[in-house]
Amino acid sequence: MIARYARQDMRTLWSDERRYDTWLEVELCACESMEQAAGTLIPSGTAAWLRSQSHKVRPWDLKRLAEIEAHTHHDVVAFLMYLEERLGEKARFLHLGMTSSDVLDTSLSLLLKEATSKILHGLTSELLPALKAQAMLHRNTPMMGRSHGIHAEPITAGVVFAGFYAEQTRAVLRLRHALVAISVGKLSGVVGVYGSGQLSPTVEARSLAKLGLSAETISTQIIPRDRHAELFLALALLAASIERLAVTVRHWQRTEVGEAEEAFGAKQKGSSAMPHKKNPVLSENLCGLARLLRAEAMSSLENVALWHERDISHSSVERVIAPDVTTLADFMVARATDLVKHLVIKPDRMLQNMNGTEGLAFSEKVLLSLVQKGLSRQSAYEIVQRNAMRSQPGLGKRFKDSLWEDEEVRKILSASELDGCFDTKHHLRHIDEMFERTFGSSEDALSV
Repeated sequence: MIARYARQDMRTLWSDERRYDTWLEVELCACESMEQAAGTLIPSGTAAWLRSQSHKVRPWDLKRLAEIEAHTHHDVVAFLMYLEERLGEKARFLHLGMTSSDVLDTSLSLLLKEATSKILHGLTSELLPALKAQAMLHRNTPMMGRSHGIHAEPITAGVVFAGFYAEQTRAVLRLRHALVAISVGKLSGVVGVYGSGQLSPTVEARSLAKLGLSAETISTQIIPRDRHAELFLALALLAASIERLAVTVRHWQRTEVGEAEEAFGAKQKGSSAMPHKKNPVLSENLCGLARLLRAEAMSSLENVALWHERDISHSSVERVIAPDVTTLADFMVARATDLVKHLVIKPDRMLQNMNGTEGLAFSEKVLLSLVQKGLSRQSAYEIVQRNAMRSQPGLGKRFKDSLWEDEEVRKILSASELDGCFDTKHHLRHIDEMFERTFGSSEDALSV
């Protein structure tokens, strides 16, 4: 099922062919470095010859590889036997002194590094620009801010998008940190002490440099799985951030709110039974995928605590979650970008909703104005609250009118002072500063 969400480059990345390509590159780089080492068993020129002949193994005969593995019950052994069939006796110098995890873990790091780079590219070149564009376009578009789903005080639609932009900036920074954490390999042999005599820290470092990786500090027989968990949990946080965006769109599109809606194609259908329906299906899909991604990513925490220098209980998990989590994250970034770019914003409806609560959103300003005139906070709160309760939607009385009819209010505030409490501009006077803080500091951080 995950495959249906994979964009082509991510599908190719996690294909069997690409996996074997990566394994082979790890083996060839290791062979080259071992050949250069003092006291090596590998004759001069062997690595170059093996690389020159590597075209003979491709295209990978997946059926033959599966046949061999059916007998060996070991994927790396089957892979090495396949290479011997195709490359002949010199293939015996591949994997010299190495253990399976040298190939598997280093290869996985290469694939995760590339997958993470693709996701980061989608964030920085697609989603963040889309969020910024909406923020700038609706910088001064007033709308009602809500807490507990209830009208609170005025904000702007641009502020909401700026908040999502800042959140995704943090996602980028987390992923960049995780990318460094995962960009390590290991060619240290059984239990990580270079015991075979063919491997050494120098051979390892030289081989991994060819692959664009650093050497794991202390690898045991595998790369410690806290590194992988850091990446998968960073992707889970990314998914949660996208879900928050999607939940907001879903609420905006509710019939009784109607402040924004997903783009709806000319031939699109919302319901098999109700022709009038336009549903927030993209947002709902993103929410569902976020749940799936989070659930799979949590398995990476279980992979950290392995027995002694290694067991393989992590292996079966990673064969599922590595392609699944990265594929889902990549797809979610692309879908969220499309959602944001084509979102239909309705400023008139936002203003209508703001005016639909008879001015109740300005209750705090009235409260503070009374306090500034010398009234105790509790007394001011009681005055404002009793008038707010008389002015709830449907009761037919504006909040400001109710306040002006209150003798205690008229003793303290003049008509012009009361009018000033209902000025939307007062709530939005710091928008420019907020935007500078968001798009200044955030973009500075992204450029580092």
